[in-house]
Amino acid sequence: MLNKSKYINVKGQLIDLDVPRVMGILNITPDSFYGRSRYMDKKEILGAAQRMLEDGADFLDVGGYSSRPGAEDISVEEEKSRVLTALRYISKEFPDAIISVDTFRAEVAREAICDCGAHIVNDISGGDADPKMTELIVELNVPFVIMHMQGNPQTMQKNPVYEDIVSDILIWFGQKTVSLMAAGVKDIIIDPGFGFGKNAGHNFELLRRLKELSIAGLPLMVGLSRKSMIWKTLNVTPGESLNGTSSLNAVALMNGADILRVHDVKEAVETVKLISKVKNTLN
Repeated sequence: MLNKSKYINVKGQLIDLDVPRVMGILNITPDSFYGRSRYMDKKEILGAAQRMLEDGADFLDVGGYSSRPGAEDISVEEEKSRVLTALRYISKEFPDAIISVDTFRAEVAREAICDCGAHIVNDISGGDADPKMTELIVELNVPFVIMHMQGNPQTMQKNPVYEDIVSDILIWFGQKTVSLMAAGVKDIIIDPGFGFGKNAGHNFELLRRLKELSIAGLPLMVGLSRKSMIWKTLNVTPGESLNGTSSLNAVALMNGADILRVHDVKEAVETVKLISKVKNTLN
């Protein structure tokens, strides 16, 4: 019998998460916090997708709404114009690629999945921002990444407060997953949301105690790539934070991460290989 917590069903294909997977980030935005992750024209988009796939990406995550702290709140029409075009480019050029759409809007998700070749919905609000999202996920029967975020991108870093960061997040995930499963959602991936309504202290404690999230019994995605908890701690820039990213990704893998969401696929794939070797030796 399959251990459901280590598999997700993508377009009828069971994806084994026993060995962690890597998701490459393509931001179709002019204002994402890491400049080199922004791809705005067809050549840039297809070049980045090809490079990530060749470097070993298992998934591509395409988003058009910047979620950096204080990001501009753009319209549905603007998000669609960015994301849907990019998805069409990628799905046509790389028909075997497994594509995630990074959106919290059901209208965008529907067109991405039904018309533009996406297969997974990655929602930074965990379905809270759009009351139609859960119904859509059930209807389309696609994997759903739910991320924990306190507040929204415009407010989340103003004064995040927790009684206990891990316990509070686990309570939220527990309530959310029970509701989603009751509604009929079959494949749920949880993302604790590093940097989303969390200060540096919260982030590092969450990473240290990441194993505690295994109680949820669901695949765990971690997005640490080039975030401020790294570059501010090291007193460098986002562009200089690849080494720090790899270091913390290794910690996340040792603590149970099943998917790494990253800007730098090659380095993440290498980290997965090395940590998997260490874990297999320990076992």
